[in-house]
Amino acid sequence: MSGDLVIRGGRVIDPVQGIDRVANVVIQDGKVAGLDVDVPANSQIVDGRGTIVTPGLIDLHTHIYWGGTSLGVDPDSYALKSACTLLVDAGSAGPGNYPGFARHVLKPAFPRMLAYLHISFAGIYAFSSRIMVGESHNMRLMAAHEAREIAAEYSESIVGIKVRVGRHASGPSGIAPLDVAMDVAEETGLPLMVHIDEPPPTYAEVVGRLRKGDVLTHCFRPFPNAPVNGKGEIRPAILEARKRGVIFDVAHGMGSFSWKSARVMLDKGFRPDVISSDVHALCLDGPAHDNLHVMTKFLALGWSLSEVIEAASAAPARLLGLADQGHLKPGAIGDVSVFREVDGPIDLMDVIGEIVPFDRRLTSVGIAVGGEWRAA
Repeated sequence: MSGDLVIRGGRVIDPVQGIDRVANVVIQDGKVAGLDVDVPANSQIVDGRGTIVTPGLIDLHTHIYWGGTSLGVDPDSYALKSACTLLVDAGSAGPGNYPGFARHVLKPAFPRMLAYLHISFAGIYAFSSRIMVGESHNMRLMAAHEAREIAAEYSESIVGIKVRVGRHASGPSGIAPLDVAMDVAEETGLPLMVHIDEPPPTYAEVVGRLRKGDVLTHCFRPFPNAPVNGKGEIRPAILEARKRGVIFDVAHGMGSFSWKSARVMLDKGFRPDVISSDVHALCLDGPAHDNLHVMTKFLALGWSLSEVIEAASAAPARLLGLADQGHLKPGAIGDVSVFREVDGPIDLMDVIGEIVPFDRRLTSVGIAVGGEWRAA
């Protein structure tokens, strides 16, 4: 994807460079040429007046194996809905079906796509409103040899190994699937992304095993397995994990974001490293909706617009080792997100039904990927 594009007159916010001003973003040959620089002849012009223009937003936790898994959403429509230029699938596919995912979904998609490979041979194969089978219940599906082989074959798109543990995801297998995933991660040199739901195992048991660069996803879960205990104290294993360099990812989803947990953690100075949606078929219409909606929730928690943009662009880019994304420096990939901050009341609901009223929301206008523009 490449092109010449000018997004004219928007409020440009680039936290990496400390930029927050009205400017023209110029993209030439699919790369950022700069702000307010000469415009290439025959460039496409997008009127950005009244909008916010940022480096391409990155949703670190999505489920976009549309048509191949029951939880998948269409990546093209979701990218426009969320104003995200890069979507990272969080283990929808495992070694048994990743080649089809790569050919039929990742390759033709308009947004950029990367993925965590599930340690389960079949990925997340039975997740719907009527049928829900935790793929990690069955240790026979833990495919260490196959995961190593597929991770090597598809190294251009696979960024880590995914495993899901908890009462729903792993059931009688407990924490054992994490042991298999950890072995594969160490063998391949890839980081882990680890899902937790209700215990067992506990949040502390899981996070206590993670290494620098591994991702604990669903970090602001509700009770049970919340990051804080009944006394409102952060669990010590979480603080120790942060010191080791473990990454804490929001991943809102259908069951994994609580206003109560978020308020207590933020009040104690513990911020998530990354804001992501965990969008899938069962939460696309709420309570997660999309990553702009999750970012709006952090505005309601008192974060600045620059802070939420950083946590959904530069932060995941750093985690993924993408030096040419997450900012608008000259020479960066020409990926740009355009959205509006719209005034008006909105009820923001968490996964257990608590509603927080707020006075504004973020809504998508469109995205540019490599200088190619599409409107929402």
